[in-house]
Amino acid sequence: MTNTQIPAVRPRPAPSPVPAPRPATRDRGTRLLAALFLAPTVVGIVVFTVVPIVGSVVLSLFHWNVIDSPRFAGAANYRELVGDSTVLVSFRNTLVFMVLAVALQLLVALVLALAVNGRMPVWLRSVFRSAFFFPLVLSAASISVVMKYLFNQDFGVVNWLIGLVGIAPVPWLTSENGAMATVILVYVWQQFGFSFLLFVGGLNNVPKEVHEAAALDGATGLRKHLHITLPLLSPTLLVASVVGIINALQVFEQPYVLTDGGPGDSTRTVVMVIYETAFEQLRFGTASAVGVLLFVLIMAVTALQFRLSRRFVHYQ
Repeated sequence: MTNTQIPAVRPRPAPSPVPAPRPATRDRGTRLLAALFLAPTVVGIVVFTVVPIVGSVVLSLFHWNVIDSPRFAGAANYRELVGDSTVLVSFRNTLVFMVLAVALQLLVALVLALAVNGRMPVWLRSVFRSAFFFPLVLSAASISVVMKYLFNQDFGVVNWLIGLVGIAPVPWLTSENGAMATVILVYVWQQFGFSFLLFVGGLNNVPKEVHEAAALDGATGLRKHLHITLPLLSPTLLVASVVGIINALQVFEQPYVLTDGGPGDSTRTVVMVIYETAFEQLRFGTASAVGVLLFVLIMAVTALQFRLSRRFVHYQ
């Protein structure tokens, strides 16, 4: 007889326990708690953003001077704007201001962020960060009042300083080019601190290994920043440019206080036209139409930025 070996039968693993379904009451409680936390933000957005936008669009279709009852005008307010030279000039000034101010703001903020991010004591770096951000927390109107005295052609400190080296007084606020340049300088001086902090944070997130590898390959100085730092910093540049352009298109305090839109209409911006049309001329329908056009312009420029960002923004 031959002994046949019976193979051992391995025991089947016990099935993993099926997790018990979460009680429906717990899911409802979680959703309710989330809704309660989101409610203040949602209500704030609806009340202070959505309702004013819808109200402006509706009001732009009416003639209303606050005193009399609103009269439906259809697209008459928009047709009126097409032939209004002041409105057209204000849009041109705003676009010129946006391009020059945002470009200078980003350039100054990036250069200073690169300098502060270099080799220096930690305490000195903190001092520079606070000093560069400080103008942003001040009132734009108060800063503009001070700057108006500093850039005064007759007794301003700026002309007094350049007069010490034999330069004739410059009409900073009384010539068309000088007024726009002064408004841009004052605006950039106050606003670049926000972009500066964004760039400092973005530079801290750039891996040091990348710079070390580039140094081994011989990349130094400007070449390293152009080919390594800027591509890795492109998401931060996108955020800074979007916020900067939106703010620049809504500029009001600096040109209103410094030049009152002059000389002539050389520094009159769109928001100044909205203010003057609504609160000085009591043409709230026309002012709302200008506001709607500005809103469309901001949305179009922002959409174009995000469209172009697909080609120029590089994420790690």
